[in-house]
This record gives sequence, C-alpha cells and structure tokens, in this order.
Amino acid sequence: MATHDEKTQQALDYHSNGRPGKLEVIATKPCLTANDLSKAYSPGVASPCLEIAKDPEAAYKYTAKGNLVGVVSNGSAVLGLGNIGALAGKPVMEGKGILFKRFADIDVFDIEVNEDTVEGMVKVVSALEPTFGGINLEDIKAPECFEIEKQLVEKMNIPVFHDDQHGTAIIASAGFINAVEITKKNISDLKVVFSGAGAASMACADLFFKMGVKRENLLMTDSKGVIYKGRESGMNKYKEKFAVDTDARTLADAMKDADAFIGCSARGVLTKEMVATMAKDPIIFAMANPEPEIYPHEAHEVRSDVIMATGRSDFPNQVNNVLGFPFIFRGALDVRATKINDEMKLAAVHALADLAKEEVPDEVKIAYGNEEFTFGREYLIPKPFDTRVLTRLAPAVAKAAMESGVAKHKIYDLKEYAAQLEDRLGSSAAFMKSIRDRLSSHVQKRGKKVKTVFAEGANTRVLQAVRSILEDDKIEPILLGDPEIINRKMDELGLESLKSIEIIKPKTHPKFREFYTEYSKQKQREGVSIYHAEDMMMQENYFGSMMVKEGLADSFLAGPTLSYPECFKPVMRTIGTVNDKNAAGVYVMVFKNRVLFFADCTAQIDPSAESLCEIANSTAELYRDLMRKEPRIAFLSFSSFGSNSHPSAKKMKKATELTKEKYPKLIVDGEVQADIAVNHNIMDKLFNFCELDKGADILIFPELNSANISYKLLQQLTDADAIGPILVPMKSAVNIIQRTAPISEVINIAILTALQACEMEATKK
Repeated sequence: MATHDEKTQQALDYHSNGRPGKLEVIATKPCLTANDLSKAYSPGVASPCLEIAKDPEAAYKYTAKGNLVGVVSNGSAVLGLGNIGALAGKPVMEGKGILFKRFADIDVFDIEVNEDTVEGMVKVVSALEPTFGGINLEDIKAPECFEIEKQLVEKMNIPVFHDDQHGTAIIASAGFINAVEITKKNISDLKVVFSGAGAASMACADLFFKMGVKRENLLMTDSKGVIYKGRESGMNKYKEKFAVDTDARTLADAMKDADAFIGCSARGVLTKEMVATMAKDPIIFAMANPEPEIYPHEAHEVRSDVIMATGRSDFPNQVNNVLGFPFIFRGALDVRATKINDEMKLAAVHALADLAKEEVPDEVKIAYGNEEFTFGREYLIPKPFDTRVLTRLAPAVAKAAMESGVAKHKIYDLKEYAAQLEDRLGSSAAFMKSIRDRLSSHVQKRGKKVKTVFAEGANTRVLQAVRSILEDDKIEPILLGDPEIINRKMDELGLESLKSIEIIKPKTHPKFREFYTEYSKQKQREGVSIYHAEDMMMQENYFGSMMVKEGLADSFLAGPTLSYPECFKPVMRTIGTVNDKNAAGVYVMVFKNRVLFFADCTAQIDPSAESLCEIANSTAELYRDLMRKEPRIAFLSFSSFGSNSHPSAKKMKKATELTKEKYPKLIVDGEVQADIAVNHNIMDKLFNFCELDKGADILIFPELNSANISYKLLQQLTDADAIGPILVPMKSAVNIIQRTAPISEVINIAILTALQACEMEATKK
C-alpha cells in the first residue's frame, strides 16, 4: 500500500506529466484547409454573428453556449484546504470540468477570480452570461456564498448553482429518504440533528424541510453548540432561520433520542457515547472530508442497528456530489432553464433515490470489483459509475423545469430524450439514433411491433435490456426458458413490469412436436434422427431459430452466456444463409466522426479468396441497408498493391480481383495496408491510381485472427463503440449476443436485429 508521500507524488505526477493540467480545447469543426479557415473565422464567421445580433436565442444554434458551463471560484473555501486563493484552487476547478465532461458530456471553462467581496463576485460572474449556458459556483466560503448565489440567481437568465450547497444536499437527501424508508419511520416524526452550520448543512436542512421534516424537530449545531432561539454568540441572519426553542445546548444534549445525525463538520465531533443515546435504527450521515465525524466501525461498535453514510468511497453509501451536478446541469441546459429551482432539486432527489432500488447492472458491479449491490442499509445511493444516473436524473430535472415554468425549450418525448442521453456518452449516438428512427418508421408502417425472441430469458442482462426495450415501445420481446425461474428472477430484480411478457418453455409449447418433426425432415440425411431433433429442439437456440423460420417471430437473439460456437451452430443449422453462402460476422465500429464496418470478425477462421469476395459483397449489402449509401471497400494486408509476394498478400490481391470481376458495381481495391485504406490523404500521395476516391468504409481482413484482435483492441483502447456481431447473409434476422456484452450492447443489437427483420420483410413484399 502506497505511503502518504508516495500518494502525494503520484497526484503531482498525474497533473504534471505530458501536457500540464487536465483540460484542453478540441475543435468540433474541421479546420484543415483555407476554405475551412475562412468559414471558422473571417469572413465567414460574420454570418452567425449577424444572426445572433438579430436574435440572441440563435446563440444556442450557432455557438457552444448551450453545452458550456462556467465553473467559477475565488478559492476562499477549497475542499478541506481553506482559503488558499483562486490560483491554488485551479486544479480543483479543472477536475470539476473533467467530471462534467465524463459523466454528462458538458463542456467547461474553469474561471478563477481574484475577488473576495460579494459585490465583486456578483459583478464578475453576471458579466459572463453571454458566454455560458450555466454557472457552477465552487469553493466559495460561507456566508458570502449564500448572498453571491442569491444575487446571481436574481440577476442572470441562466442557471446558477452553488454545488457545495445544493449538490451535497441533493445526494444526502436521496440517501436519507431511502434510509428513512428502511427504518419504516415517518419522516414528519423524526428528530434530526445537524453538525455544522455552513453552506452544505443549511442547503441540506432546507431540502429536508421540503421533504417533510418539521422545523421544530431539526436541531442545528455549530462550533458554539446548538443554534437556539435567543442565542447571540456566533449568530447571523442565515443561522437565525434554523434557531428553535430547545433546552439542548451541546451536541451531546441534542443527540439524545435523535433519529438522525447529519454531519458537515469535522472529524471526532460525534462520539460513540453520543451514538449510544440515539433512538432505534439511528441514521448517521457523517460527511466531513477527508475524515468523517465518526467512522462506520466506531458507530457499529455501540449500535449494531445504525445506518451509516459518509463522504468517502472506501465505505458503503458514499455521498458523492458527482451523482448530482453533471446530470442536473444536463437536464437544465437541454431545456434552456433560466434557473435551477426547488422543483428541479427535488426531482433529482427522488430520481436518485428511486434508482437505488433498481437492480444494479453487471457493468457497474464490474467497475467496483464485482461487488454485489442490493437496496438496503449498505446501498442507499447509486454508484457514480452507474450510467443510468444520467438517463434518470437529467430527464427528471428537465421535466420539473418544464412543469415549473423555467424552461425556454420544450422536450416533447422524454423517453426519446433518455435514449439520446444514453447514446451521448458513447460514440454511437448518431448511428443508433438513425437506426431507432428507421425502426420507428417501419413499426408505424406495419402497424405492429417487431416480435423478438430472446434465448436465456432468465439472464439478468437480458431482463434489464428487455425493460428498456419495452419502454422504447418498438419491440415485443418473447423470453425463452422456464416461466417459474424467469418470474422468480424478475421478482429478485424488481422487474415486476415485465410480468406481462410472453414466456415460452420450448418443451411445453404447442408447436414443439411440429418443430422437431420438421427439423428432423430437413436434416435426416445429415445424421439427425427424430430423437436427436427432439433433444435439439429443447435447447433455446434451436427453438428460437425455428420460431423465426416458421413465422412465429420476426427476429431471434441467441446468447449471452453460451460460447459463440454453441450459439452459432444452432442458428446456422436451423436458419442458414442466403444461397448457402458462408456466413460472416460484421462489427460496426462507431468512432466520433466516422463509422467503419469490419469483416469477418467471428465466423470464418481462414477464408479463401473466393470466400473473402462473398464476405465483401454481403458486408456491402449490410452497409447499404444500415447507412443508406454506397460503401468503399478495402481488402487489408501488410502489403500494398503487390509490394510483397507472401501467400497471404497474394490471397488478398486475388480476393480484390475476384470481387471486381464478380461484383463490378462495388467500389473496391486492395490489397492495401490499413493506414492507407482509412486515410485518403496518404493514399492520394502514394497510390493515386487507387480506385477508392475516399477513405474505406468497409475493411475486409485476411483472416479471423486479425479481424477479431483489431475490433477488440479498438473497442478497449479508443472511444470507438463496437456494435455486433451482425451475421450476414442470413435468411432471417438472427444474431448472437456476446458473453461480454453489457446491457447497452444487448439493447443495441436487439434494435439493429429488429430493423433487419423489418428490412427483410419490406424486401419480400
């Protein structure tokens, strides 16, 4: 374990290595040519300037304002470091910018201001309104922070949010209402004690009042003891709001029979002796950082019934502001809210609290060392790396902004908005939106949803994906498996909403005998007896494939726990390929500004030149179906246009020639090295005779090793999203869910397969 000095050096190295700091500005438009420059700056830039001068709201169309937040600080209360000044606080503000971008795709400029007065801060920040879509105030000491935020909210027409106050309050409130639910107590009857009378404590107490805690039942304490009516020492107008009639004068007095303790103070303030005097099932949120008012193990020594939360990640129930501010601003920015009001804060509280009661996806568990999370005393608050926080909080905040009248822009379909948010953090957003839109169009035209059969209906990832698919309302899922087991799994996961889904146990289905009899007839000359056929049809991958083949469903998804070959064989034996061609597995690689199709990534180990020719044509057909344009195809090799005579290079050269001869309308060339294939500038300089007029859209690999390794490396080491594998050229819409696929990939492949089914149906008509 690293020492304190080693950790300090590691942190310094992290900030100093390479380009100093943690942020950079990246252009979102090309600026490679003189023509680009003339549009980015003078004279072309004058056009949007004039449009904005006519209509200020046009700034949201022509500039980055709508996705830009200013993180503003004067460095007067930086973390637990105190008043270290604006410049010394800059690393914190840069870090805040990273969190905004990482969790909600919001851009940030950090603004450090050498200004200590309320009037000065208000003047500086309010003058920044033309630049930003929102302002996040950070690390400004109390009581000045209250007045600064209050005046800015009144003066500015964009959201202003002091995260040190409201961020902590929102996350703590979400955990608190869940803790109260577990104790089965009534919130209006609770006696709540606060330690600390700073920004976070006061904002938290205000939210508690709005949730139902009675003012007379909340005792706030500071370094001088209980804040009671008539106290004169250390008081100000902000503390007066929380003064109550009480005989308690010390924290120890206040803690007797208290139901809850909320700490935003300092290590050691709360003692074991005080905890022992609390009421049954005490709730303790010890949120002082870096060390809590009392450690969980200390509290548990005297009270086994205690429910604990802290501000630290190494204990259960971390009250972490990153669960709030990125998503609150995301929702506020997307409806162009003029402020973040109480309705929006409470919407965030309840959305976060409700999410903690849902089953936690596997990818979240993996991010936390495969730890199990179930709603209860040690899991009151979702984890920061749970991507569902974005799709729950931002829509809830946006909805509250619209309903409370502070939104200038309306979102009409919050479900679609949530889907867009889910894609936003990946590279596949635009691509998957186009797929969803086309699927919606097909569903509308055919007047019914796409029936999709899922093997392994009791699988957790399948069930969680199906919940999202149901909400999208384009696919009618059918689950294969034992109904009793699947229903029990739904209960365990809290997915009672799925109980209306059709569940089929192959052996008991009315078509079971018909299916295995038909399969036996088809395969009787291939060594499959009627008894073998019956055994096979009891397997979900055979039965699901037959459902599609016999018209009982539109599409089928095999997997996700069996190996790829175990899924591939039943699909191929039952459904097969068009004209009995060799199958190929295509991955759609979605980069930030580009989409490439890789083939063959899963099926043929060492395809011949003839097979590669067919793989190229099948992949081109898929590309046309999904991308609605003609692809450029490159056959890859370590050789470029005959530079090496190795058999592998010759194979790719022959495959190129065969493809040009058999499919003359395809835009294809090779053999060529990968960097040349995807970069037309290199190609044009070195090989201007190449028939590809742009960088390739489809990359055909020489064999399975190179294709499989390439897509997996890119998926892990870059921002590319890999969607697939998509089987081609199949007679029906069937695909295989990979064993490592997270829920988001299961959803994507289900939507894509449903679209394939609709496209195949339309072609037949």
